[in-house]
Amino acid sequence: MITIVTASTADIAAIRRIAHQTWPETFGAILSAEQIAYMLDWMYASQALEAQMTTGGHQFFLAMDGEEPVGFVSCQPDYKDTPTIKVHKLYILPDQQGKGVGRLLLEKVAGVAKKQGNTTLSLNVNRYNKAVAFYEKTGFSVAGQENIDIGNGFLMEDYIMEKPL
Repeated sequence: MITIVTASTADIAAIRRIAHQTWPETFGAILSAEQIAYMLDWMYASQALEAQMTTGGHQFFLAMDGEEPVGFVSCQPDYKDTPTIKVHKLYILPDQQGKGVGRLLLEKVAGVAKKQGNTTLSLNVNRYNKAVAFYEKTGFSVAGQENIDIGNGFLMEDYIMEKPL
């Protein structure tokens, strides 16, 4: 049975572990090993995660299979002072994908959004990521696309996907 719990700075090691186990499989065919390492160092450094949790307005939730964290999501209500909740990160361990864990995490985010009075869920996803189909199945549609220069010669080529609540 999967449960969703609020994560804190005490859970940073678990979040980092899930990201490091998930990213090579998720992005290995679409990004270079160098870009994956760069992005993991940039986005999942302990200090970066702590700042997101404590001063960045991000809320993190863990999907737990018993006592074992198997996935996580981070979101930011009232993104850019709009009635939108932004999903910044959503990753599930590869051996747990396809079991409804991602859907449960998105339902948690939708619940947070409704409590905050947010009317839209928004996220960015790499245009070549298989997760695009998952998001479409859960009610998201492509609202636009953007290329984001993240430094070191790397580019994020994303769809912006949205789902009305």
